[in-house]
Amino acid sequence: MASLDQEIAKTQEERKKTEQQLASLTSLTFDTDLYGGSDKGSYLTSIPANEDEENIDAMDNEVHRKLPSYTAPKSLLKEMPGGDDSDAGLGLRKPQKIIDREGEYHQKRLKQVISPERHDPFSAGEKTPDPSVRTYADVMREQALKREKEETLKAIAKKKKEEEEAAKAAPPHAPPAQQQQQQQKRRNRWDQSQDEGGAAKKSKTSDWDMPDTTPGRWDATPTPGRVTDATPGRRNRWDETPTPGRLVDSDATPAGGVTPGATPAGMTWDATPKLSGMATPTPKRQGSRWDETPATMGSATPLPGATPAAAYTPGVTPAGGFGLATPTPGQLRGSVTPEQYNLLRWERDIEERNRPLTDEELDVMFPQEGYKILEPPASYVPIRTPARKLLATPTPMGTPLYQIPEENRGQQFDVPKEAPGGLPFMKPEDYQYFGALLNEENEEELSPDEQKERKIMKLLLKVKNGTPPQRKTALRQLTDKAREFGAGPLFNRILPLLMQPTLEDQERHLLVKVIDRVLYKLDELVRPYVHKILVVIEPLLIDEDYYARVEGREIISNLSKAAGLATMIAAMRPDIDNIDEYVRNTTARAFSVVASALGIPALLPFLKAVCQSKKSWQARHTGIKIVQQIAILIGCAVLPHLRSLVEIIEHGLNDENQKVRTITALSLAALAEAAAPYGIESFDSVLKPLWKGIRQHRGKVLAAFLKAIGFIIPLMEALYASYYTKEVMLILIREFQSPDEEMKKIVLKVVKQCVSTEGVEADYIRNDILPEFFRNFWVRRMALDRRNYKQLVETTVEIANKVGVADIVGRIVEDLKDESEPYRRMVMETIEKVVTNLGSSDIDARLEELLIDGILYAFQEQTSDDANVMLNGFGAVVNSLGQRVKPYLPQICGTIKWRLNNKSAKVRQQAADLISRIAVVMKQCHEEQLMGHLGVVLYEYLGEEYPEVLGSILGALKSIVNVIGMTKMTPPIKDLLPRLTPILKNRHEKVQENCIDLVGRIADRGAEFVPAREWMRICFELLEMLKAHKKGIRRATVNTFGYIAKAIGPQDVLATLLNNLKVQERQNRVCTTVAIAIVAETCSPFTVLPALMNEYRVPELNVQNGVLKSLSFLFEYIGEMGKDYIYAVTPLLEDALMDRDLVHRQTAASAVKHMALGVAGLGCEDALVHLLNYVWPNIFETSPHVINAVMEAIEGMRVALGAAVILNYCLQGLFHPARKVREVYWKIYNSLYIGAQDALVAAYPILEDEQNNVYSRPELMMFV
Repeated sequence: MASLDQEIAKTQEERKKTEQQLASLTSLTFDTDLYGGSDKGSYLTSIPANEDEENIDAMDNEVHRKLPSYTAPKSLLKEMPGGDDSDAGLGLRKPQKIIDREGEYHQKRLKQVISPERHDPFSAGEKTPDPSVRTYADVMREQALKREKEETLKAIAKKKKEEEEAAKAAPPHAPPAQQQQQQQKRRNRWDQSQDEGGAAKKSKTSDWDMPDTTPGRWDATPTPGRVTDATPGRRNRWDETPTPGRLVDSDATPAGGVTPGATPAGMTWDATPKLSGMATPTPKRQGSRWDETPATMGSATPLPGATPAAAYTPGVTPAGGFGLATPTPGQLRGSVTPEQYNLLRWERDIEERNRPLTDEELDVMFPQEGYKILEPPASYVPIRTPARKLLATPTPMGTPLYQIPEENRGQQFDVPKEAPGGLPFMKPEDYQYFGALLNEENEEELSPDEQKERKIMKLLLKVKNGTPPQRKTALRQLTDKAREFGAGPLFNRILPLLMQPTLEDQERHLLVKVIDRVLYKLDELVRPYVHKILVVIEPLLIDEDYYARVEGREIISNLSKAAGLATMIAAMRPDIDNIDEYVRNTTARAFSVVASALGIPALLPFLKAVCQSKKSWQARHTGIKIVQQIAILIGCAVLPHLRSLVEIIEHGLNDENQKVRTITALSLAALAEAAAPYGIESFDSVLKPLWKGIRQHRGKVLAAFLKAIGFIIPLMEALYASYYTKEVMLILIREFQSPDEEMKKIVLKVVKQCVSTEGVEADYIRNDILPEFFRNFWVRRMALDRRNYKQLVETTVEIANKVGVADIVGRIVEDLKDESEPYRRMVMETIEKVVTNLGSSDIDARLEELLIDGILYAFQEQTSDDANVMLNGFGAVVNSLGQRVKPYLPQICGTIKWRLNNKSAKVRQQAADLISRIAVVMKQCHEEQLMGHLGVVLYEYLGEEYPEVLGSILGALKSIVNVIGMTKMTPPIKDLLPRLTPILKNRHEKVQENCIDLVGRIADRGAEFVPAREWMRICFELLEMLKAHKKGIRRATVNTFGYIAKAIGPQDVLATLLNNLKVQERQNRVCTTVAIAIVAETCSPFTVLPALMNEYRVPELNVQNGVLKSLSFLFEYIGEMGKDYIYAVTPLLEDALMDRDLVHRQTAASAVKHMALGVAGLGCEDALVHLLNYVWPNIFETSPHVINAVMEAIEGMRVALGAAVILNYCLQGLFHPARKVREVYWKIYNSLYIGAQDALVAAYPILEDEQNNVYSRPELMMFV
């Protein structure tokens, strides 16, 4: 069999090679340095069972992917929604599980074990800890043991590898004995029998040489009840007779208590076990197997692959189990069930068919000559035992009659049960945690602890899956009863939920919220559970979601405040030198949060000890990483402790371990970055080792050292910075040629930092850095990696700030015509930023020509979606050159016109966008005629079908109208506006926004060119715009109403708007009220107020509320003009403030506030006091919106009437007997006191002195 497997594997291998050769002939070849080699793991290793599978996986097959087809990346195709996912098309994407977006490294969190609770020495005091509770010492011992185990395993693996290499290196013509010995040594199969006493193995001899007495493989009859065949030599599956009671496959778990491979000396597995119990060891013997009659073993028939119970050897009937022996068919005569009868019939039939062939039959089948009849051995007895029969199943002596089985109510089926007692729906994955809630037990019968646990589960389920109100109450209950529930039961329920693999972001957020609230309540009770919580929360610190990281920090910060520094250190100390890098990484981050919560000084002694650990480099590495994370986390707050932190880690630069040296340099970089621009004196001690290091090291360590230097140089004074830059630049220039991507990023960053430092002269940069810099970095390959691209652009811009525009632009302007588009885009972005920063004054005529030529070429040749870079670049250069562009404008406009007619929508859009960028410059160059011509061209394209392009065309028209003015515009405004009216119906946001802006601009500047009827038509269209989702569109619409009202008078516009108050949609009504207020502001309030107040008589809630809201906005906008209208609207507000409807009173109070603030100090106090009498009774309202509006109205009155008047209203209830009344009055008094403390002094009442209390305070007393 094995040889067959090898042959198959060999053939597959050959086929793969030929497929690869075929693919390589037709495929596009990529640079493997950039794109990495092909992933061998993605080859298919099996043939799919059906054709559907094959079609699905076709994309994954390496050969398929290598063929030159242009398709989306595999990751995108895998994420595409399936056909049955109806929600996906509607934008209702199901919330994503956290595990789906996590990489392999992040998923290590699921392998972490939630540790048992630990001993809390603070609460225990002097008492000896309970042996069942884990103490700090236990944990440290466990860690040491784990580390030792890991190291031993590594050593074993290393030794094995060395042995394999030695075996490969051994000469091929070694003596046979030696080869056999090596083979024997390497064989470690568990089915290989060992000789007595572990004596040296004999060299393997051929089966053919063995004496006849040895039982042969082909004639070995398997015995019922045998566990497995353990004869040395290759096993063959086909020659085994399946036997009841025998574990069929060699992969099955051996009998309980039997370790594979550990055969006791002298024990033969193939000796037939006797009935006495456990298999007894028998001495090795050379007897034949033919003479062994198997014992009746039918009873113990484990399923194939099942593990029998511990002390229960398969094939042995337990002592005294007479009733379990399989009865022979003769025993069953008494009561045979129909099933048994059928079974007997089938068995007879099968036995008839499978009976042995007789001599006569064989004679007929085979010719007489050439065959020899073999005699069976004398001791052979054919098997005729019940164990071989189909009926071999344990059956009691008498078959019992049918009984109705008892219903098991606890049994859970696949159909989800309705959760009892109003609990939210459970997902299938929640059953593991909340399944107990589905058992409708009587809660009174449960023990108090069980009741508590059940209650916690209910609340957690409500928090996790419930509706917002359920969640809110459950959270409140969990928080309030946290101490009553106890830390143990709570965390034992919450933390496993957070480790659930199917958790979603929202669920995690809610559970973390629970922990946060509970922590606050439990305070010092969490100490035994600190490590438990950390195991679950630490992974949040490296989550890719920013908010998850913030939540994680928040929890660890609160935890450290609750548990205290000693407990935190005791919990996390064992993890500092954990063998798993993931644990060390998360622990370092957690420690940095502890440091920021409890203060760095508290942690410094511990950090010092860890960073100087002699035992393990892991501890030193983690200690130094903690310092790095502290710097990243708390930024400039490290300054007071900077010297201490640098001293703690400086020795790491000379550590013998490379990783420690690297992390030390990175930590120094983080500290310098956090401290910038201060703190250079703290880094004095590390400058020398850093400078020595950059000369000694290569690769990753050098990159880290360079990064540190890059952050330290900007902190220096100009003189030192110049000196050190020149020193480090030699190394940097050498590393310009490094192929390593990470090194490139760091070198670019350091060059940027060095160049931007004071004291580095432009000449030095120009002569020493620029030539090498451009030769090595300004290559196409840099534009392919986004991070490299970004870093290179930033560094080049920084160099340009020092050496000027001409030097940089002159070097890269030719590359605007490069054939690689990403590279052209990178050049364009750099030119745009350099020109925007520094202007174009030192660009000479020749460079200017090259620049315009290059930009035009790059603009015309672009094909990618990211068009903004080219547009921004074009706009920046043209705007910067200003009037110098005049000679090139005809060419540019010709290009634009030609591209406006292109069949590609993208190209047309870019051309229109470019017009809006350069319109201002065309005006500067006095090219009105050219712009008028462009206006006509754009007007003709208003029938554009693509909304994105139409939006850009409208934007271009708007920019031309803005620049050229209404009178000179071609086409004339009277022709342009009617074309825009139907476009207002377009529902695309970009079209709406640009169209309304254009209409608004025409209404503002050139309304007289358009008849009033057209404006009214536009008003009706604009009403629909008030429903738009985008706030910018709604704002533009409201402003346009104002412009139109100003142009054609308010009456017609107002009629339209007032009608709109009757609609149901709230957003529509709100925007209408704002529009009414704006019309009132632009056309004076007296034109609007009569119609508005008249509308209040309509007995409809929406209309009346709309009118009140309009009044509120109106008085807010008109401010002091309100004094002329306050008496007119007072009766209306009176009525509204007495209305039964809450919203009426709320909106009226809001209107009163704006009115009071507008007329403060203008002599309208009588009306305001009158209105205050109507506002005041509403102070006892409970609705939050109403009470807010009322309180704000009273605040407005305080400004208009003075604090004394409000205090007089307030005093009556400050000492009321009812608490609820007092609370409201004190609330008002407090806000009064905050707002006008000084004004209240004169208004305090004069209280009569009593016998014991003297209330009078003469001025002299107050002065003294």
